[in-house]
Amino acid sequence: MKHPLQAPFTEALPAPLFLRTTLMPNDAIFPAHTHSWGEFVYSHNGVVQVMVEQERYLVPPQYGIWVPPNVQHVGLNRREVLQSSLYVANELCGTLPPRPQALMVSPFMRSVLDHARESVRDCKCPRHLRLLTVFLDELAETPRAGTFLPASDDAVLGRILHYLESHPGDNRSVAELAHDAEITERTLARKCRQDLGIPLTEWRNRMRVVNAIAMIEEGKSVESIASEFGYSSASAFIAMFKKLTGATPASYRETL
Repeated sequence: MKHPLQAPFTEALPAPLFLRTTLMPNDAIFPAHTHSWGEFVYSHNGVVQVMVEQERYLVPPQYGIWVPPNVQHVGLNRREVLQSSLYVANELCGTLPPRPQALMVSPFMRSVLDHARESVRDCKCPRHLRLLTVFLDELAETPRAGTFLPASDDAVLGRILHYLESHPGDNRSVAELAHDAEITERTLARKCRQDLGIPLTEWRNRMRVVNAIAMIEEGKSVESIASEFGYSSASAFIAMFKKLTGATPASYRETL
């Protein structure tokens, strides 16, 4: 059952940069809404999911989602998460992407964000605003990742992606997947470049990380997750998870 929530501000921000941190309940949803300021959404201990312009943005804790001003979006989460939103006045959005983007959050950026949310007493305090300005400066330069887990309208590629999401343990090679879809490996690679912007192997790893985070939150062991995803050893899965999230599954579990 979904728990609809109301956006905290409708007409104006309390300050040009405003940080709001909330413990979001299971199955929370902010219905479709727009506002005249930008918003960067970040989950401290789970997966962020935002629907923007019919596209799904689904990212693990090493990333957040940037929504520019005046863009309709829906925020939702399946599980309880500690979530921060940095609201950015329109006049301060010039250095940020003009379109929605998944943006990487470095360890330094996370430290700044953690300090800002833990130490805030007055949202207009100059020191607090300076901290948020540092974060905003870093956000403008951080690597961009599109929707992180992009979709495709292509009939063939769309079927392959849907199948892999439904069968995350399928370890067939790209060549084998292409053969079974009755196209060449080169054609499949081209479709991935055009529609996803990343190779299929990278997409599959990202999909597995997003699913693994949910499984870790459910209390499943690393060994069982690795086995379910078709890894021959837990160490191979741990290496892939750390490469994409910057943390091992065990250290991520400690943040829950």
